[in-house]
Amino acid sequence: MKKDWGFSALVEISGKRILFDTGNDQDIFAANIKAKNVDLTSIDFVVLSHRHSDHMAGLNHVLSVNPTVKIYAPREGFGIYGSSLPSSFYRKDESLPAEMRYYDGKPPEVMKFGTAWQRANIEPIDKTTEIAPGITLIALVSDAPGTKELKELSLAVNTADGVVLVIGCAHSGIENILEATKAINPRIRLITGGFHLVVASDETIAKAVAALKDTFKVESIAPGHCTGEPTFAALKQAFGDRYLYAGVGTSLPLGPGVGSVGRRGEGPAIQEDDLATYRKLAQREDPFGILRARQQRTRLSHL
Repeated sequence: MKKDWGFSALVEISGKRILFDTGNDQDIFAANIKAKNVDLTSIDFVVLSHRHSDHMAGLNHVLSVNPTVKIYAPREGFGIYGSSLPSSFYRKDESLPAEMRYYDGKPPEVMKFGTAWQRANIEPIDKTTEIAPGITLIALVSDAPGTKELKELSLAVNTADGVVLVIGCAHSGIENILEATKAINPRIRLITGGFHLVVASDETIAKAVAALKDTFKVESIAPGHCTGEPTFAALKQAFGDRYLYAGVGTSLPLGPGVGSVGRRGEGPAIQEDDLATYRKLAQREDPFGILRARQQRTRLSHL
């Protein structure tokens, strides 16, 4: 496999296969997909975390293989993923002749705007939404200089052992994402992805590490992409053997009732026999106890 500046993750949970982001380069993405024997026709849906090219450059390749796959992306006015607005958003002047007016003075009630992928099955998300049992897209907006008003989705998978959180770049702030995740489940089992601290000062890094470890009590951490080398070092020191390498080709299997992931080294770990076993487990109706835990809470609430 080939390393590149970008992010893409395949998540398998409860029989579902989710592609989260599609990397920085279409050719490298396609080659890495082939190297890992990932069948894109079996993907249930794609999540595009945000509009930056290092997270969505491989989407054309995905669509060439699976043109009807469902794609979740942030809703942005006039955004690259397509959007709509009520025609009441603009001021009108009825004194103008019809040919000088938008839509000859008779606009549709809802105006639809195009996307870079015209035939793609894209569903824009503008608020935190549970899209499947135990699978939630956390929608937040960046307030940071340089990315102000940038909308981003993070993927929270709620298991019986806590939330597994997949983050693209954390432009809205890692602490803000974790705060939103607490509303789903205060126990954070694992975070993986980019934390956007690649150019952060030591002081900012130390604050973020303390929040992850002490405030939110994250159990395991697998940072990558835009987290930054000094942050990798600080997190590794803080989390010890609960720091997990998550570079190109890495697999992080989490089984039901297991308090930690099965690997803490570099490079691809999951072999074909292991993968077959995992997928067999994933096809079970409730392999991670999500539905069972919900049913127990429901029963207790009625007592």
